[in-house]
Amino acid sequence: MAYQILTDSSADLTAREITDAGVQIVPLVLHFRGQELRNPGEAEIRAFYAALRAGEPATTSAANPEDWAAVMEPVLQAGEDVLVLAFSSGLSTTCQSARIAAGDLQETYPDRKILVSDTLCASRGQGLLVWYAARKRQEGMDIDTLYAWAEETKLRLCHWFTVDDLMFLKRGGRISATTAVVGSMLNIKPVLHVDDEGHLINVGKVRGRKASLDALVRKAEELGDPESLADTVFLCHGDCVEDAEYVAARMKEKFGTRTISIGYTGAVIGAHSGPGTLALFFLGKHR
Repeated sequence: MAYQILTDSSADLTAREITDAGVQIVPLVLHFRGQELRNPGEAEIRAFYAALRAGEPATTSAANPEDWAAVMEPVLQAGEDVLVLAFSSGLSTTCQSARIAAGDLQETYPDRKILVSDTLCASRGQGLLVWYAARKRQEGMDIDTLYAWAEETKLRLCHWFTVDDLMFLKRGGRISATTAVVGSMLNIKPVLHVDDEGHLINVGKVRGRKASLDALVRKAEELGDPESLADTVFLCHGDCVEDAEYVAARMKEKFGTRTISIGYTGAVIGAHSGPGTLALFFLGKHR
């Protein structure tokens, strides 16, 4: 039976990746400069980061059940099943909304399968899981087997972040005001990851930006699956592409990684982590 893979825009997939993977996207909303932007392009994301640097406010909203139903129902009407790989429930109500929509639509389309996986992933970590899933679908994996694969694999999808401006973590309640002020004075950079419950957790700190970027590569060496590291990793950046390219070069040098895809950290995470966010995503032994 034919089926479609759906995810949401917090996966931060590039337009090319969406097309190549053949997946459909349910948008979250960026509230910025009096507008509601559902699919901000690269120019709008750059303006968003410039605004954050200038102290302008920006907020985001989760996808609601109606948003999910609007994308799910045409697929079901076409006689196809649906596999949803949704943004972490530890960071958003987006997955809960997908499940509500699935439950409602299941009554109308009882012969269709609607499977929803809480990926416990964020940003291009979620995107990398979706990318692998799309590749397995192209190889012929059926929907039930792919759902089981996603459930088994998601806690091996490693997310390692650093940020450049501690004040954004302070505003989001991730660190105290004292830690932010003292850390900024001492040029301390945090090292964070997404844990097994899908939460963004501060797990370490180093002194200096370059050291924080190198720390991400060391985490790949410590936790990464060698075959996957040699195959594909994803990077995202909060308007600091040169830092992403530095990490990409280190990954190629150290692991011979064949495919390194770089994209923007979208507004959903970027509004809380700020400009200068840099994240590395790869499959590992565990998170």
